[in-house]
Amino acid sequence: MYLVMLEKSKTYNRVTKKVIEEHVENLRQMDDAGKLELCGVLKGYPGMAGMYILKTGSREEAEALCGREPLVTGGYATYKLAGLQIANRENNYLL
Repeated sequence: MYLVMLEKSKTYNRVTKKVIEEHVENLRQMDDAGKLELCGVLKGYPGMAGMYILKTGSREEAEALCGREPLVTGGYATYKLAGLQIANRENNYLL
């Protein structure tokens, strides 16, 4: 899995309703394809537009999905991508 952090650019305050609708459609497409685990807005975290967790087979696939994010392609946000190793009961929380 991969964690995607969307950081607002200086032009984020100019984002249009159309771009937000395209962003939501992109999320729907990733969800329909089984690539989206979780997404949301980070409240109280200035400068951040939001985050999502991707389920992909490779970092390259995750990069490709980030590269088609409308907030990114429109210049309204940038992203940081990090591999995410899940800690849970089944793996003893990575102990």
